[in-house]
Amino acid sequence: MQTQLQTGTPHIPESNRGFRAWWQLTRPHTLTAAFVPVFLGTVLALEEGKIDGLLFGAMLLACLLIQAATNMFNEYYDYVRGLDTEESIGIGGAIVRDGIKPRTVMQLALTLYGISVLLGVYICMESSWWVAVIGSISMLFGYLYTGGPRPIAYTPFGELFAGFFMGCLIILLSFFIQTGYVNSTSILVSLPVSILVGAILLSNNIRDLDGDKEFGRRTLAILLGREKAIMFLAGMFAASYSIVAILIALGIASPWAAIVIVSLPKPIKAIKGFKAGKTPIEMMPAMKATAQTNTIFGFLLAIGLFIGHYI
Repeated sequence: MQTQLQTGTPHIPESNRGFRAWWQLTRPHTLTAAFVPVFLGTVLALEEGKIDGLLFGAMLLACLLIQAATNMFNEYYDYVRGLDTEESIGIGGAIVRDGIKPRTVMQLALTLYGISVLLGVYICMESSWWVAVIGSISMLFGYLYTGGPRPIAYTPFGELFAGFFMGCLIILLSFFIQTGYVNSTSILVSLPVSILVGAILLSNNIRDLDGDKEFGRRTLAILLGREKAIMFLAGMFAASYSIVAILIALGIASPWAAIVIVSLPKPIKAIKGFKAGKTPIEMMPAMKATAQTNTIFGFLLAIGLFIGHYI
């Protein structure tokens, strides 16, 4: 690995550097973690009145670009620090497998950030310049997740930061730019999705536990140990569904929100998969099921709230 870092990326035929390599660099399976909160926040705003389609589109595109850029920062810094190899599971692989230069990956990530800033200017002009302050902080933490002297991803707080910035904050911002305020309902409804966004990261860290430990990471999964980390993940799933049930019981959410129960087979599959899996490749289906839980749960919750608004 030291030789690879000194001599640059291995020679890869140009035919391998096509659209698929660039698309995989964005880690598309993670992009729903940006789409779902924007969609849910906008549906919540619809209950307060009409929504602006252009604002929704700008917010959605900005969040998708920031998520993709964050993934590219991850790709770049994990390569620089020697964590990623051609055998690594669950990475984009643009640098170690497809031969894309690390500097190109960093430049592309910064370009996506730049486009997001332009979209943010439009959003601020149509809503409030406070969005610029919050958005800038979010982008900074997106970089610091794997960049900087002490990356957040290497600490036990990765799940907390991911859940807050990619779940709660995006939902509330999506709600705020449409309504001009944030209410208690939007905050409470954001909680289960925030927990599930954090669960995606925890599932990733459970899969990579042994490798991360070798490189000196101190993730939550490492601190808890594999078995307790899986139990904690199960608790996160249970908490998300329980919060929706409580919101319905209190009359805060429509009874139609109970449709989220349709997604329940996914977290069950995830927990069973992690318990049965022994290697990273064996745990990949469980990690995929965790990401699908967030996607399906979030969509169903939004749809349930939407139906409840009109019935």
